[in-house]
Amino acid sequence: MNIIKKLIKIYLSISEIFSLPKRIYDLQQAIGRIEMRQLSLENSNDIHINEFKVSSQNGEDGIIQFLLRKTDMKNKIFVEFGVHDYAESNTRFLLVNNGWSGLIIDGSSKNVERIKHDEIYWKHDLNVEHAFIDKDNINELISRNSVSGDIGILSIDIDGNDYWIWNAIECINPRIVICEYNSLFGSNKKVTTIYDKSFVITKAHFSGLYWGASIAAFDYLAKKKGYSLVGSNTAGNNVFFVRNDVLGSLPTYTPEQAYVKSQFRISRDANGNLTFLDFDAGLRVIENMPLYEVDTETKIKVGDITFK
Repeated sequence: MNIIKKLIKIYLSISEIFSLPKRIYDLQQAIGRIEMRQLSLENSNDIHINEFKVSSQNGEDGIIQFLLRKTDMKNKIFVEFGVHDYAESNTRFLLVNNGWSGLIIDGSSKNVERIKHDEIYWKHDLNVEHAFIDKDNINELISRNSVSGDIGILSIDIDGNDYWIWNAIECINPRIVICEYNSLFGSNKKVTTIYDKSFVITKAHFSGLYWGASIAAFDYLAKKKGYSLVGSNTAGNNVFFVRNDVLGSLPTYTPEQAYVKSQFRISRDANGNLTFLDFDAGLRVIENMPLYEVDTETKIKVGDITFK
C-alpha cells in the first residue's frame, strides 16, 4: 500500500512539473486580460464597460466614477432623494470613498432614523431630511439645507412623480443628473404618470409597475434644461445626463440608443405577493393605466405604446 502511495506521489510531482508551463501560460493570459480590460476602461467611452457595484443597486457606482473622470467637478456636493435606508444608493460610494458631501431625502421616518443611527451619518458630511417630496416643496427642502447653485450630482428615484419633480427644481444646477426611468414605457414615447401630489407606487396600482416616466420623457426635459443623454445602465432602470457646458468629449445618445429593456421581475398581485411577471405580461397588467405625453400635452394609456 505504501508503494502505491509513493508511486502516486511521484506521478503527481512529475505531472506538476510538466503542467507548470501551462500554469504559467494561463497566468500570463489572465494578466493580459486584466491589462487589456484596464486599458479599455481608460480609453473607453462605453458606460456599460465601466459598470461596477459597491453601494449602488446595480452598476451605477462604476458609471458615476467614469463620468467623474470625464467631467470637471467644481463642487463635490450631491442631492439624492428616494434613498430608503441608504444602504443601496447612487451617492453613498461618493460620500465614503471620494470625500463628497450632500443631502439625502426620504419619505419614511423609519428610514431616516435608521440612517441617523448608521455610522455613515456621523463619519461624513451628510444631511438627512424626512419629507414626502412634491413639486411645491422640493426647492425649499433643498435650499434650507444650504445647498444651492452649481453642484455635482442630482439623483432622482421616488417611483412616481420623478419627471415633475426634476421639472420643478430651480435652486440647484447639477452637472450630472441621474433619473430612474420606467422601461415598460418604451424608448420613443415621451410619457409620464399624471402628476398626483400624493402619488404612492403601491396605491397607484397593485402591481408596483405603474410609476415614473419613460427615458424619452426625461430626455425631452433634459434638453430643455441644457443637458445631454450620455447613457443608461445595463439593468434598464437608470439614465444619466450631463450638463452641456461640462460635456467635454463624452458621446451623446438618443433615447432609442440608450434604452435598455429591463429584465428584473418585481410585480405583485392584489394581495401584495410577488408574481414575477416578465416584461410583456407586466405591460398587459397596467395597459389601461393613464399616461401623459409631455410633448403633445395629451393623455394616452400604457396600452397605446408601440415598441419599435
